Amino acid sequence: MENLSFNKENLAYEKAAKRVKDLKGFYGNLTSYCLVIPFLLVINLLTSPRELWFYWPMLGWGIGIAAHAVNVFGIGKDWEEKKIQQLMDQERKNTKTL
Repeated sequence: MENLSFNKENLAYEKAAKRVKDLKGFYGNLTSYCLVIPFLLVINLLTSPRELWFYWPMLGWGIGIAAHAVNVFGIGKDWEEKKIQQLMDQERKNTKTL
């Protein structure tokens, strides 16, 4: 019984650690974006003010950040958890009937 409790705690810890790692990755990406894009804007305006190119990396990286945000905070997490639970329940039923 104690071993089962330890396994549940260990699983919960691993899940929380993964969540923290995902959040840290997202916020690191967002921080880099917020520091680099203004730098690119300044370089663009100083070197070629008539040809604005800074918005291309801003747009591309912004799309990447949006996808990262959806992955970390978004839509898929609840669905994944429900599907995992459903498959585990189905596997338990199959092993009990054998």
